[in-house]
Amino acid sequence: MGFWDFLKGGDKTPKAEELKKEVEGMGLNTAGLSIDVDGDVVKVSGEAVDQETKEKIIMAVGNADGVAAVEDNAGGNDPKFHEVKKGDTLWKIAEAALGNGARYPEIFEANKPMLSDPDKIYPGQRLRIPQ
Repeated sequence: MGFWDFLKGGDKTPKAEELKKEVEGMGLNTAGLSIDVDGDVVKVSGEAVDQETKEKIIMAVGNADGVAAVEDNAGGNDPKFHEVKKGDTLWKIAEAALGNGARYPEIFEANKPMLSDPDKIYPGQRLRIPQ
């Protein structure tokens, strides 16, 4: 369980139904989870189908325009995230987080479907680091 800050983009916080529809549109299974919005904070609670799905859902809703933070009440382990800084590449992130830059495809795969190209990351974005 944790509280994760995200870069808030946009002026309007999406409704819970919109976020759930967006997440499901990415092919992520929301079964067993509740997604609620309180101001610009999204609360994810319940039991996800697995740890990877939970982490990807947190990333998907956290990187949505208008969301400033995600409160994780979904059980399981706390995810490991990395906030992209100016000049970061997946290679540099993999070097720091996984000990070997050549492992950057693991980070790319761990963030699909939110990432469509390993070269398209931006400062302020949060990425899931596989455990």
